Amino acid sequence: MQKELLVDVQEEQILVTVVENGILMEVYLEREFNKRIVGNIYLGIVKNVLPGMQAAFVDIGLERNAFLFVEDAVPSKNMLDDSFKGPHQVSICDVLKEGQQILVQVSKEPVGSKGARVTTNITIPGRYTVLMPYVEYVGVSRRIENEEERDRLKKIASRVKSKNMGMIVRTVAEGAGEKELEADLQNLQAVWAKIEKRLTRDAAPRVLYKDLGLTQRMVRDLLDEKVSRIIVNCPEVKEQILEAMTLLDCQHKFRVVYEEGDVLEKYSILSQLDQAFNKRVWLKSGAYIVIDQTEALTAIDVNTGKYIGKDDLQSTVLNTNLQAAAEIARQLRLRNIGGIIIIDFIDMEKPEHKQLVIDSLEKELKNDKTKTSIMGITSLGLVEMTRKKARMGLESLMLNDCPYCEGKGKLLSIETIALRTKKKIRNMAGRTLQSALLIKANPMVASQIIGSNGVSLKRLEESTGKTIVVKGEESFHLEHVEIRSISDKEMEAYLPVKEGDVIDIKVEEPQSGDGKDGIARLNGYVISIINGSPFVGREVKVKIIKAYRTYARGQII
Repeated sequence: MQKELLVDVQEEQILVTVVENGILMEVYLEREFNKRIVGNIYLGIVKNVLPGMQAAFVDIGLERNAFLFVEDAVPSKNMLDDSFKGPHQVSICDVLKEGQQILVQVSKEPVGSKGARVTTNITIPGRYTVLMPYVEYVGVSRRIENEEERDRLKKIASRVKSKNMGMIVRTVAEGAGEKELEADLQNLQAVWAKIEKRLTRDAAPRVLYKDLGLTQRMVRDLLDEKVSRIIVNCPEVKEQILEAMTLLDCQHKFRVVYEEGDVLEKYSILSQLDQAFNKRVWLKSGAYIVIDQTEALTAIDVNTGKYIGKDDLQSTVLNTNLQAAAEIARQLRLRNIGGIIIIDFIDMEKPEHKQLVIDSLEKELKNDKTKTSIMGITSLGLVEMTRKKARMGLESLMLNDCPYCEGKGKLLSIETIALRTKKKIRNMAGRTLQSALLIKANPMVASQIIGSNGVSLKRLEESTGKTIVVKGEESFHLEHVEIRSISDKEMEAYLPVKEGDVIDIKVEEPQSGDGKDGIARLNGYVISIINGSPFVGREVKVKIIKAYRTYARGQII
């Protein structure tokens, strides 16, 4: 497998992508005005204690107070007073009180209206190890599966760790010696010593420690022996990456390559990034998956689509589900989907087929650095799983809710908009003394209001007793319609053409009836072109010989 990291640097943004065999797998984004705060350590003040929720709000100096659950607020040395009774107490009121100063670390980014989630269990990650100042514990990453290697690393960790402190050996430390682990841990202990000094002199709320920037975190967390190259389009950032490699004792400097220009476009990553926002994801076979993200959970549905298979139905279903399992694992990493995930694979009759799909999903998820857990298949045949949610998902980082549909994801139909507009026209007609009404709408809606040969508009005028001018506006959103009363003089000014005008226009369709004439539209205004049907699909020069409010007659020059 060829694994590369592409670093795209812009004026106010750094985008890091993980690419495996040319396929986009992960995206990391840092913007100048919206920097990541997960991993930052703050001296905060408890603002509200909520017994009913077994939680508290903590002011850490950000726009919104952070949220601290009781299980993340276990009493330890980081409490700056001795009012608590002991770790066996579970009530939030016994652990915290309003006005209390407390040392916390951000474990989840703020999302939407929710503040950050924090914990009192402080951890400081390095290249090979993670320092835990308040827990006397030694652990080894579960991703290191070789038992002999796990035992070796655990013994080294036990020798090099400080008394009354704990540490975890990271996956990248596999094969590393005692010298590397000890040097890494000493660096982290020096960081902790600085935090402790600031703890005694700085007033709350205040940030005491900021996690590394994106380029440094990339070296610390993403660079391993599988990475063949780091491609970056900025010489200054290349130097920062090399400095981080030296600081974090990383021995792969030859892998950093500077390439001028848009590296995402050059390596066909930009188009893959755009596809990461699609609800429907097609598989190579013609099958597809549908991803629906909500606040509570993410639902993923698998469909055979265009895939008809080669053998029997069960083989077709199994092959589709196996392809889907691989793509689902990729999409979870790519979109950084966290929380509860429900997968509706196509129903399988054979238990061995179900197990093959689960095994395939577990195998693909082993490449995911974020912790995942597959709970199994429910009685309804749904696969339940969870994925740790620490940083914001790709959609939250790069998309906003549509201001028009307000998150519905769908718009009203043209027919519905036209009917609602006609209702508003009737209401306004009864309230105005003016003899005419002007309607501005998207051309498609304008055409629907006018109707074929102006029949619909004529009925509307008869029922309201008003002259109605409908004007199509290309710039209007489909659901945006403006209605106002106008004078007869104003009405003439809104006709899109007048007799004698010469225009270039495309013939869209033959006119119903004898079929000789053609129909063109100018922002929803219909132009009937004499003997224009042979020119359907072509642009012609037309002279207007007669203009009415709802349509005009023209002749090809």
